[in-house]
Amino acid sequence: MRPERLAWVLLALTLAAAVGGGVLWAAGSPSAEVAWAAGAVAALLPAVWWAAADLRAGRMGADVLAVLALGGTLLVGEHLAGAVIGVMLATGRVLESGAERRAGHDLTALLDRSPARTRRRVGGDLVAVDVDRVAAGDRVVVLPGEVVPVDGCLVGTGTFDESALTGEPLPVDRAAGEQVSSGVVNAGGAVDLVASRPAAESTYAGVVRLAGAAAARGAPVARLADRFAAAFLPFAVAVAGLAWLVTGDPVRAVAVLVTATPCPLLLAVPIAVTAGMSRASRQGVVVRDGRALEALGRAEIAVLDKTGTVTAGAPSVTEVLTSPGWDREVVLRMAGSVELLSSHVLAGAVVRAARSLGGTPAVDVREEPGTGVTGIVDGAVVTVGKPPWTEEPATGWAASALRRAQLDGATPIWVTVDGEPVAALLARDEIRPDAARTLRRLRAVGLRRIVLLTGDRAGAAAEVGGLLGLDEVRADCTPASKVRRVEAERRRGVTVVVGDGLNDAPALAAADVGVALGARGATAAAQAADAVVLSDRIDPLAGAVETAARARRIAVQSAGAGLGLSVLAMGLAAFGVLAPVVGALVQEVIDVAVILNSLRAVLPAKAVRLGQRDQELLRRFAEEHRLLMPVLSAVRSAADSLSDGPTEQAEVQVRRAYQLLVDHLLPHERAEEHELYPALGELFGTAETTTTMSRGHAEIERLVRRLARHLSAGHLEPSQVDDLRATLYGLGAVLALHFAQEEQGYFSLTPGSPSTS
Repeated sequence: MRPERLAWVLLALTLAAAVGGGVLWAAGSPSAEVAWAAGAVAALLPAVWWAAADLRAGRMGADVLAVLALGGTLLVGEHLAGAVIGVMLATGRVLESGAERRAGHDLTALLDRSPARTRRRVGGDLVAVDVDRVAAGDRVVVLPGEVVPVDGCLVGTGTFDESALTGEPLPVDRAAGEQVSSGVVNAGGAVDLVASRPAAESTYAGVVRLAGAAAARGAPVARLADRFAAAFLPFAVAVAGLAWLVTGDPVRAVAVLVTATPCPLLLAVPIAVTAGMSRASRQGVVVRDGRALEALGRAEIAVLDKTGTVTAGAPSVTEVLTSPGWDREVVLRMAGSVELLSSHVLAGAVVRAARSLGGTPAVDVREEPGTGVTGIVDGAVVTVGKPPWTEEPATGWAASALRRAQLDGATPIWVTVDGEPVAALLARDEIRPDAARTLRRLRAVGLRRIVLLTGDRAGAAAEVGGLLGLDEVRADCTPASKVRRVEAERRRGVTVVVGDGLNDAPALAAADVGVALGARGATAAAQAADAVVLSDRIDPLAGAVETAARARRIAVQSAGAGLGLSVLAMGLAAFGVLAPVVGALVQEVIDVAVILNSLRAVLPAKAVRLGQRDQELLRRFAEEHRLLMPVLSAVRSAADSLSDGPTEQAEVQVRRAYQLLVDHLLPHERAEEHELYPALGELFGTAETTTTMSRGHAEIERLVRRLARHLSAGHLEPSQVDDLRATLYGLGAVLALHFAQEEQGYFSLTPGSPSTS
């Protein structure tokens, strides 16, 4: 019988015995004692089993004390007290089993993702076979969008989405002869590869085995109730024994054990934990069991994945760098039109960036895997993808764009019109807007160490770690090395691992608490975890840790207060003031008090409360930030255009940037100053919270006025170039910082606020 069903059966039996005995006693029937005794025996039998299991595991749990109390009531004939204890014991088990339906790590999602069938090339034919029948040396064909079934060597070139294994968010191009690991997704055209080993020995199969082994090694966290009982049990037995020894009356000893029955532990702690789990679920985090919530509440170390966890997990276009004479919006609209029907990962980033510009799908669209997409837009042949040259340019706007991409850790997407390169779209995986605020909240609740483990490149990982202020960054991690690092961190303290990908599943299983971001369908990670964040945001994690810590504090408080009152009752019982039955009733009063206190864990803690007007304001200005990104891009492009001096084209770009600032940016900043910031001051209780941001507005206006003075003198002169470039670059830097501060400090308060990506 399943533990949860057994608990419900036990509760039904003990409750029926207690109530039935009460009815018989009221009717004057001597069978009441038999009914109560039956209830006590019904509780004693499973309690002995549970206590024996605790002792075999080396734990001195609360169940041992319950066995002593139940056995004592039966020995001295205090059957009513035994029946009452039985009801309390069964109620505690029902609450606990309801909070612990999941006993182990389910790794079926890892197996389900692995393809069962593939295509083997035999001569000129393709034969569908079971993956298990593929041997080393067989030639396998993988179609677009399929998971690579075995490790192998590429026959031709290919493009792969390796994020599930390595955390690299952007597609990776592989040349003929390169090795490809099983578990990655074919992001290009159909490819042939020669299997280097059978599926059972592949990289993907190794990840599955690693996750299973990590789950088996992960010892469960001791129950909070058991830790209290380990100290309370010897004390209760000593007091009971002393009372018997001094008075010679075994009933005194039973009365002590009855009042010492750990109902505050058996009820108050599970109720507080269950209430905390309920509260966490309302915050968008499903915690699988009570042990996980307890561990989450005393977490000291967080180990985070990068791609899809602290970053968005998908590339977005952050800059549009154009050649002289080409307008940013025109180029972006043309690129979006061509990419509209492409399935390439980067195509989605281009389409999202161009969405607000309108445009219609290109015609005669052709996609060449590994090269790009070509189509006709407004009569022009537009190609989006790889650059048309074989050697990188050393000078000019294209060389500048390449340097910018390298410095920013971005991937350039080249746009050519009629064979001429006209723009580079820089794409990268950006940090989530809510990530920085989430990490600050985690530190505030007690986490002393936050580590980043990623399979991505060292440069990209270091950039993210520096921006978020992490304690340690480890790049180029494999699933096995992640597990080793997590095990090392666990030796320092209770460790929470947060991830969302297949490569994170073993580390999640190895952690004290594994937390998966499950909104994007990362079922392999979700089923290897102890908690799942249901939204595509990371800030619910901070709320769940805060809730878990609060639930644990309330549980400790309830257990401590309940045991303190029990000690007082034990003293009265030892001196003969409380008989066993009265002691059981007193214990019930104590139970009610601690249960009511434990139920506080389901209530929200004091926090910033967003009204409807506040949410609307935050969403409005967050959306305006997204629409203002072309202004920021225009400012940087204008500064870049001055590298060749005050040319006519440079002056056009500078004046255009200035006009965008005056028409769009300054009205936005002034509206924030007069509408948003006063509302935030009321929300946080003081206007001082926005003082530094107001200073940022003042600096932005100062730089725009300086730019205006440059332009008011007529045509630009060579003597103006140095200061003008400094002004524009300074303005771009201030705007970028100011936007980031508002997004992380204010806009991330509202669920669903758009990011600037």
